[in-house]
Order: sequence, then structure tokens, then C-alpha cells
Amino acid sequence: MEEDSAGGSPACFAHLLVDGHPVDPETARDVARFRRAERARLLKLRTLCADDRERATACLIEGLDPIVAPRAGQTVAVYWPIRGEPDLRPWMCRVHEAGTQILLPVVTAKDAPLEFHTWSPDCRMARGIWNILVPASGEPRRPDVVIAPLVGVDETLHRLGNGGGYYDRTLARIETPPRTIGVGFAGCQLPTIYPMPWDVPMDEALLSDGTHLKR
Repeated sequence: MEEDSAGGSPACFAHLLVDGHPVDPETARDVARFRRAERARLLKLRTLCADDRERATACLIEGLDPIVAPRAGQTVAVYWPIRGEPDLRPWMCRVHEAGTQILLPVVTAKDAPLEFHTWSPDCRMARGIWNILVPASGEPRRPDVVIAPLVGVDETLHRLGNGGGYYDRTLARIETPPRTIGVGFAGCQLPTIYPMPWDVPMDEALLSDGTHLKR
């Protein structure tokens, strides 16, 4: 599932091009090793007791409210939490009630761009690829805002995620890019992830200690 060295994309003549970008194989391998080590380190830091996680999530949601104000007709892609990611489902329910249309990412095939499908608190869910819950039916929608979970974020707002490259691949292909916001727990900042040509920076990042970064 996780393949940083190729940005999660199929390689064509991998010694020359990855997803259309010229890449030095040795550099790509070094960056992939660094990211795997940083991902493991940051995931350990994200292991919180139930009370601390609840408080951190509440602070994150409180900070998110003024940044993404509920608005009728607005489409916001969020995510279904896995691997200890901040659980924004209470916020999703609340802004849905206020008229915002909530979308969830759907992996249709390995190494393909994500699709975003409509979610509601009472919609039927099914296990998708990687065993992640997704809306059981629906057509692709274009989000106005994409909220993505952070394992880490660097000083240029490049995101360290789970390593599949899905968000980068998707955002690079949207003709009119949505506003992108990374969310994560405090302590996930690092100087650099050593961005590769396919890495797409976030517009903003919000952390549970109130840190709000903008590009």
C-alpha cells in the first residue's frame, strides 16, 4: 500500500520517469527510507490515551470551525479516520446539518486518483479497498475544500501521509484545485519531507495545539 519512492504511482521506465517526472533512483530510495523512518516515529508520538486524544480532537475541531465555516451548498471532502487519525466525524455531522455537503475519499483502484463521494450521517457504508469504510454508492463529486489527515507536515506545508500517494496524485489532476487543509495532532511538524516532483503542498495546516500554518 505504501510506496513513497514512486509517489504511489505506476512507474514507466522507472529508471527515468515516475508519473511523468524525471527522478534519480538513488535519491528516490533515500527519500523513501527517510519518510518511512519519520512516519514510524510520528505515528508513535500519535499514540495518545483516550482522554488526551479526546481533548486534542476537541481542540482541533474548535480550531477548524472558524477556518471552514459551514455554508449551504459548499462541498467539503473530509476522511474516515484510521490508524489513530483525528476523528472529525462529530464535526462532519454538525456541518452537514448546517447545509455543507460532506464528501469522503474513495479508492477505486490501487495507484488511481481518489474519487470523492457524498456522505451523510445515515448513508450506507461499505468496506472499500484497504478495508476503509466508504459510502456504498454515489457518483464522483468535486470538492471545494479538501481536509486531509497529517502524519507529518513540513515547513513548506508538504504533507507526510500514510505513503500511498493518493492525495498528491488526485490534487495534481484536478483542473481547478480545491482549498487544501491538513489536520493533525500537535508535534507532527518537521523541517522537511524532502519533497519530490509529484508532492503537492497543502494550502494550510491546522494542529491540535492551535497552530495554523498558511502557505
